[in-house]
Amino acid sequence: MLAEEQSAPLRRSPSRRRSFKDVIDRDDRGWTLLHIGARKGDLREVKRLLDEGMDVNVTAWGRKARGVTPLHLAAEGGHVKVMDELLERGTPLHIAAKERNRKAVKFLVKNGAFLPDHINDTRFNPPLHYCPGLEWAYEERRHLQQENMSSAGESSYSSES
Repeated sequence: MLAEEQSAPLRRSPSRRRSFKDVIDRDDRGWTLLHIGARKGDLREVKRLLDEGMDVNVTAWGRKARGVTPLHLAAEGGHVKVMDELLERGTPLHIAAKERNRKAVKFLVKNGAFLPDHINDTRFNPPLHYCPGLEWAYEERRHLQQENMSSAGESSYSSES
C-alpha cells in the first residue's frame, strides 16, 4: 500500500488562490497587466498591481516586444508619474546592488543606468540597508567621471600642440 501511495501523482488543491508570483497572465504580445497599465499611463492600476506583488521589472516575451519592461512603455507614452512610480519601486541597477553583484552594477553604470545625484535620495534609491551594493554604483560613477575628465584634459592638451 505504501508503494502505491508513493507512486501516485501529487495533486494541487484547486482551492489554492494564485498570485502574480505563481502565474502571470499575458496577452499575445507577452505583455502583463502592468505593461498595459504603464503604456496607458494608468497610475492607479500600476500602483495596485505593484502593491499586489507584481515584479516592477517584468519583461515581455512577445516576438515584437521581447525584453520590454513597463518602464520602457511608460517612457514611450511620456507618462512621467508612472515612470516615477516604477523607478521608485526598483530598477535593474537596484536589483544588482541588492544582490551585491558588483560586475552587473559596474556594467549598468557604464551603460548609463540612472543614478540620482545623492545616494540617500529616497525618491529613487532604496535604503542602503536594503541595497548595500548601491555604494559600488556611486564609486563606479565617480571613477567614470574622473576618466572622462582625464581624457578631456588630454585631448585639449593634444589639440593645442
